[in-house]
Amino acid sequence: MVLAAIDIGSNASRLLIADINGKGKSLQFNKMNLVRVPLRLGMDVFRLSSIGPKREAMLINTMQAYRHLMDAYGVEQFRACATSAMRDAKNSKEIIEDVKKKTGIPIEIITGEQEASLVFKNHIAEALSREHAYLYIDVGGGSTELNFYVKGKQVFKKSVNLGTIRLLEEQWTTENWAQLKALVQEKFNVTFRLQPLVQVVISIRSFHSVRPKKASLCRCVL
Repeated sequence: MVLAAIDIGSNASRLLIADINGKGKSLQFNKMNLVRVPLRLGMDVFRLSSIGPKREAMLINTMQAYRHLMDAYGVEQFRACATSAMRDAKNSKEIIEDVKKKTGIPIEIITGEQEASLVFKNHIAEALSREHAYLYIDVGGGSTELNFYVKGKQVFKKSVNLGTIRLLEEQWTTENWAQLKALVQEKFNVTFRLQPLVQVVISIRSFHSVRPKKASLCRCVL
């Protein structure tokens, strides 16, 4: 079965097409194509609270290109998700309706908590040692997701509105950083001693491309 996933982030949009074989633990994902388009939606949203006409046109053209690619590869099912920038944009509903009308692609705006959950559903925990606890930090353009794993199980998840585009647009305050620091200290320092080794993973794909050659996550030791 050929499946596709579309990620519409604050910084870039991605289309992943994969051929899925097998069942259960023997399930295999064979990447057929991966396309990344730097739309920079957050540049408009975090400054103007909405997506401007130029970037809206870029988004629609990109979705049309994705539609053609999915048709070319014979994609049977797909899911399109939008994150932080679309969550905050005042005109996101109108844009989503326009995209569906012109491309046939329904876009689902997911919450920060859903975004964090999708990281866990990528089966990252299966590749981690059950002897340690891990804090996985996924830094995006508009938000950062924290996932905490203990013995291969997710015990904590959180999404915060801090990301690279927000930083570039200076849409953050010292209070935002203080809240993030307090959150980490409250959830982990009381029970866990955080080791000084920290690896910030920009994307799930990047994590899998370097594992196990490099140190991967921020590791907490009981």
